[in-house]
Amino acid sequence: MHEIGMCEGLVELIERRAAGRRVASARVRVGARHAVVDDAFGQAFTLAAAGGTAQDAVVELIITPMTVGCRACGCRTESVDPLAACPLCGDEGVDLTGGDELVLESVTFGEEAADVSRHPG
Repeated sequence: MHEIGMCEGLVELIERRAAGRRVASARVRVGARHAVVDDAFGQAFTLAAAGGTAQDAVVELIITPMTVGCRACGCRTESVDPLAACPLCGDEGVDLTGGDELVLESVTFGEEAADVSRHPG
């Protein structure tokens, strides 16, 4: 489950920005090439954030598509399927571009400071 490593890095970044404040929510944009599973991402974030300032944060995950270019018929389209084939002719000979980003778009902080034992390093 590669989501764990991804979420550990995100939580570290979020907690540095939080500087001891409670994190209410975060919005993360992930490219489709990462093949992130929404439920797995949520569980991984919960594990990575346990005991820290982001432990109760609500995370919004936005999956961004990649561009699929068919070498056989020239069709260009977007897809969130990392194993995409051409939707027009069905050929699997496609070029995939984009969809490889991982961006922490926003963090919202709560009203009070977090009371946790773990602090960003």
